[in-house]
Amino acid sequence: MIITRRMALRIGLIVAAAVILQISFFSYLSFFGVTPNVLAVVVVALGLLGGGVVGAVCGFVCGLLVDSILLQTLGVSSLVLLSVGYLAGRYREGVEITSWLIPPLVTGGLTALAAAGFAVVQLMLGVETAVSVLFVREIIVQGLLAILLAMALYPLIRRILAPALIDYAPSRRLLLPGLRRRRGRRVSPSRPRSAEVTAHGGRPARRRAPARRRRTMRGEVV
Repeated sequence: MIITRRMALRIGLIVAAAVILQISFFSYLSFFGVTPNVLAVVVVALGLLGGGVVGAVCGFVCGLLVDSILLQTLGVSSLVLLSVGYLAGRYREGVEITSWLIPPLVTGGLTALAAAGFAVVQLMLGVETAVSVLFVREIIVQGLLAILLAMALYPLIRRILAPALIDYAPSRRLLLPGLRRRRGRRVSPSRPRSAEVTAHGGRPARRRAPARRRRTMRGEVV
C-alpha cells in the first residue's frame, strides 16, 4: 500500500468510524450473549490490505481511543489490537490471497485470538473477570460473527483504499461487448482501396481526385 496524505486521512476516518460504531451501536447488540467486535475486524482488514506496519499502527490507535473513551485500563486494548493487526499484515506479506474466502476466515481466527488475548491480559493485570467453560463458547461465537462482518466490511474498506493498493487496476468498460474502439490506421500503398471496410460495415467513401491541369504536347490546357 502506498500511503499518501489522502490515504492516511481515509485510514484515520475508517479507524474513527470503527471506534464510534463499536461504542455507540455494536456494544448494545448481543448474539447468544456475545457482543460483536467490529474493531478487530477493521484492524485485521487494514492489516491484510496495508501490511504489518499499517495494521499495527491502526490497532494501537483503535485500542488507545477505546480505552480512553471508556476509561478502561489504558493499553490493554492497544496491546491486543496491535498484535492482531501486525499478525494480519505479516500474513498478507508472506501469503498471497487467492480466494475471497481467505480474508473472512483470517479475520474470524484473529478476532477469536484477540478475545482470548484480551481475557489473558486482564487476568495478568489482576482485573476481576468471570472465567468459566462458557468463555470458550463466547470466543467461538465472536469468531463466527467476525467472519460475517468481514464479508461486508473487507470489500468496503478495500474499495475505499483501492487507489493506494499496489495491485489496483481500474476497470475499462466497453459500450458493446466484443466491440473495441479502433484508432485510425494508415492504409499501406500496396493495399487496394476496395478491401478497406469502415467500422460501421459500409463501403468506404471515394475520394475525388484533385483537378490537375495537364499540358499536351501542343501547349493546350485540358
